[in-house]
Amino acid sequence: MKLVARFVKEESGATAIEYGLIAALISVAIIGGATALGTGLNTLFGNIDAQL
Repeated sequence: MKLVARFVKEESGATAIEYGLIAALISVAIIGGATALGTGLNTLFGNIDAQL
């Protein structure tokens, strides 16, 4: 019974999962921003190339 009570009170596993989820969301945001930036730069340099 003490083992179950200690397991229920233990929060380090939940904290680790929360940090993992936050890191995953930040990674998705960075990947999305980098993709948008790359697409914009590709279009910009394509237009410069066409003008030259």
